[in-house]
Amino acid sequence: MSGWMIVAIVAIVMSGLVRIFRGHPPLPRGDSLMTPPADDGEKAAMRHEIEHLHERIRVLERIATDANTTQALETRRVADEIEALRDR
Repeated sequence: MSGWMIVAIVAIVMSGLVRIFRGHPPLPRGDSLMTPPADDGEKAAMRHEIEHLHERIRVLERIATDANTTQALETRRVADEIEALRDR
């Protein structure tokens, strides 16, 4: 065994022990990941939450792309110059 394999095994064991001692539930197995929601109300709530998260992602993408346009960079530069003049 190489040194890196030993380090990896120790890290995996330690992370499991930390989860146990901190009271976290064990990591889910493959079967529990595929379990369908219990009822239609839960499905509707999950769909609503997913739609809400998609909208938030769209807003964040728009903010990220709009902040890097040429016009936005020029506006920021002018605002920085105005602030620099105020500080004099």
